[in-house]
Amino acid sequence: MLSNHASTRSPHRSRAAGFVGALIAASVALSACSGGTDPSSAGSSTSVPAEATFNTADITFAQSMIPHHEQAVEMADLVADRSNNPDVLDLAGRIQAAQGPEIDVLNGWLNSWGAISSDDTSGMAHSGMSGMMTEDDMSSLETASGVDFDRMWLQLMLEHHTGAVGMAQTEIADGEDPAAIALAQDIQSSQGAEITEMEQLLQSLSTQ
Repeated sequence: MLSNHASTRSPHRSRAAGFVGALIAASVALSACSGGTDPSSAGSSTSVPAEATFNTADITFAQSMIPHHEQAVEMADLVADRSNNPDVLDLAGRIQAAQGPEIDVLNGWLNSWGAISSDDTSGMAHSGMSGMMTEDDMSSLETASGVDFDRMWLQLMLEHHTGAVGMAQTEIADGEDPAAIALAQDIQSSQGAEITEMEQLLQSLSTQ
């Protein structure tokens, strides 16, 4: 039933590319309008100037979603060498195609806001973030293969997506920056649909 995913996903890829392109354009415009925000006024202190078009929720969303996306891409990178399932391979490819460019967009926002970007937070602990895999989870995934890998990968990625959707919902409720809220809405929609897809794939693997 799910074997036709790969042949029907190109429109989704095109829409995702267009959405990210629009976000990049919006980011450039917002950066141009920001008037050179003082970097000391945003970042780890999460202090935001009164005239800013963003708030602390936007900063937290970007700073948190970057490592979250980076781990999803890392997980997706494991698939090609460990899975022969065309549906899992297709899903991993779509995750890479969507979330890689979004990382660049999020970093661009943080830079324009004068906030700490992911380049400056590599030493920070993110294991407690919703849906993030532990080092043991990643090690187990790296050593698995075949159907065992597919099942474990889907279970872990489903949990990972669920965490991202929760983070997106918080941004939609509390954020101020229009482009950041738009990205959060897209994450909620696209990853919510992928959660349903992964649940169906796991059900199909339950008999193998």
